[in-house]
Amino acid sequence: MRTGCNAFCVIFCLAIAGILGSAQAQAQTIRGSASIALKSGETVEVGNVYFTSHCRSLLKSPPEVEILEGPPGVTATIKEAMVLPRAGHCANRVPGGKLIFTAKDIEDASYTPITLRFIYKTKDGERKFSQVFDLSLLPWWR
Repeated sequence: MRTGCNAFCVIFCLAIAGILGSAQAQAQTIRGSASIALKSGETVEVGNVYFTSHCRSLLKSPPEVEILEGPPGVTATIKEAMVLPRAGHCANRVPGGKLIFTAKDIEDASYTPITLRFIYKTKDGERKFSQVFDLSLLPWWR
């Protein structure tokens, strides 16, 4: 009986040590954030931006974006468009926009996060949400 308790304790301690010992740290990345690569002078469309409830837009004006933290020479804008809100399984397009990143002159290659704040002016008031993207910036000669 006593041997069974000791064996259980040893197995339990080894399991905990194995779980804690296998934990890994990742440098300069945020788990789950999208990775985007930009060359010098390049523009890329990242995705749709919208604010809906039951497949109907709640926006009073087009969404806005501002960069809270990020590399110099990179801009984020939203181009007004009719978009299809796939997350809500909607069949019809709603007013919204497309998120666009533009890289100006990039001299050195780098890998850096960019933090954006999206501002939605809705019928219920102003809503703000943030999102982080991982950017790989490359000079034009690579």
